[in-house]
This record gives sequence, structure tokens and C-alpha cells, in this order.
Amino acid sequence: MAGDVCSLARAELESRIKACGEPAYRAGQVFDWIYKKLAFSWDEMSSLPKALREKLALEIPFPVLTEKDVRVSEDGTRKFLFGLFDGQLIETVFIPTKKRATLCISSQAGCKYGCRFCASGIGGFKRNLSTGEIIAQVLWAMKKCGDEGEVTHIVFMGVGEPFDNYDNVMQAVRLLNAPEAFQIAARRITISTCGIVDGIRRMAGEGLQIELSVSLHASNDAQRQELMPVNRKYPLADLMAACRAYAQKTNRQVTFEYILIKDVTCTDLAARELQHLLKGWLCKINLIAYNPVGEFSYQTPSRDEISRFKDTLEKKGLITTWRTPRGKDIAAACGQLRNSL
Repeated sequence: MAGDVCSLARAELESRIKACGEPAYRAGQVFDWIYKKLAFSWDEMSSLPKALREKLALEIPFPVLTEKDVRVSEDGTRKFLFGLFDGQLIETVFIPTKKRATLCISSQAGCKYGCRFCASGIGGFKRNLSTGEIIAQVLWAMKKCGDEGEVTHIVFMGVGEPFDNYDNVMQAVRLLNAPEAFQIAARRITISTCGIVDGIRRMAGEGLQIELSVSLHASNDAQRQELMPVNRKYPLADLMAACRAYAQKTNRQVTFEYILIKDVTCTDLAARELQHLLKGWLCKINLIAYNPVGEFSYQTPSRDEISRFKDTLEKKGLITTWRTPRGKDIAAACGQLRNSL
């Protein structure tokens, strides 16, 4: 579905419409219907002649996104399960708060990296999403959740590795940010990677003010390799060098996501190793208590253990936050997303 209408930038849509024998200004009308009025079919675009809508439906279809299931958490988080044109499934999570509403979107159907604490890789990798399938998640959430608050932030933290689908993700980022499209501020868009060094280096040259979040999740190579097989290809020394270079080149802070697993990553030794690994440069660490996944036997540390770990980092000057889990009761929290009914 790479040729779907939601995969196209404004100039690309103009070119496609002109190729259909129509004036270029129609692209502006289409963009207005999709990104301002949240239309998700050609039939909704009543200002376009019916014959044109029928023609465009054949030439430039909308991406297929079918709601298979929706679950609402006691904290207001909403998780959508979507079906795609080929039967693949993806999940998207809407997370409202008093001051903002964050949408967590997927970039792939399945994941090939198999982190040992994350449900997303259990079923294996299926395929990359098109730009339009990424954008469609945002459109759907805006239509369905608008009464709970406008989507203000986008995080590529759903199923899949964004840098493994680099070009489609970056095209989606530009549409999210474009004034003629969603017009979401770049600094409110976050890309999270499991540590694909090539992708970090490439994004450093994009000239975008989006946020980079790196799934660190361990304080040394041996432990990270056990938890995250990607560390075999991109060990910590290479990952840290790429992140430091990114921060220096972009003058932007790198956020490191760090999972707290009882007696594994949440120990006094791990805290000291993190101090050494991250001190002295533009970064912060976001602590995430392990969220249970049935296939894994890990345990979540107590609040006292997490507080002690956090205090140890902060005493050495590290900027540290502790993320409150959202949607845990509907398996929508960090590490719990998967593609299944």
C-alpha cells in the first residue's frame, strides 16, 4: 500500500493528481479533508466532484485500517487493535492526561529484535508499515478520541523498530509536522529505537527537532546482550558513541529508556554502572518499572527499590524521571503491546 494517499507529501499528491488529468489545486482540497477534517475515505470529500472521487479511489486509495478491537483502561488509556489489508494486525495506544494526549503508534507489524522482556517480538516480524498505515493510526485516533482531548504528542513506541523502517517513518514524521498536514510540533514527536546505531547517525543529519529515545535497559554489555539480542550487532560502546555524537551534532538531549527488573537491572551495581556510562553529557534517563508479560518470569521491583535506584542516579547529577505506567490493566503499558486478538 505504498501508493496510498496518506503516504504522499503535498507535492507528491499534486503530481499524482495532475497525472490523473486534474488540476494541482485539488491536492490542497484533499489535504484539507484528510488532515483538517479527518476524512478517511474519498466519499467523505463532498467538495470534490463525484466522478473525481471515484477516479481517485481507484488511482490513489486510502490505506486499509480496520478496527478489530478497542479496550479502555481504568486510567483512561485506550488501546486499538487494527487489521491491515493483508490481514496483519497492529496496536495503537491513546494516552490522555489533563495537560496533553499522547498517541503511541506502531511502525511495523511484528518485531524482529526479540527483547527478552517485551511482548512485541514474541510473534516474530511480519513486515514494515507503509507511511500511510502509520498516518492512518493517527487519523483514526483523532477521529475516535477527540472528545477526550486533542492529540498533542506522538511517540513511535508501539510495535516494531522505527529505524528498521526508516524511510517510511521519516515520511510520516514530516507529514505529522507539516503545516499543511497535522502541524504537530517536531519537539512533540519522539522516535524510540532499540539501539540501531546506523539509524541514530542517519537521523542526526535530518535537520529535524524531533526527540530521540533509546532503549538502553541494561548497564553493561553482558546483561544487555542477554536482554536485548541487538546488542550483539551494536554493543554499548558503539551505541554510546553514536548517541554522544547525536547530542553534539543536534544539540538535543537524548533520552535513555531503562527497564527496572527486580534483582536484574534494578541493583546497586547497575546504578553505579549507569552513572559511569551516562555522566557528563546531554542526556536523561527514563526509568520504567517492568510490566508483566505472561511469557517471561521477571518481577517488578518494589517502590522502595525503584526510589533508591533513582536517588542513586540523581545524587551523581543524572537527570532522571520515573514513568508512571498507563494502561497496564489492558496490556497497553510499555513492553506489553503485541499483534493479537
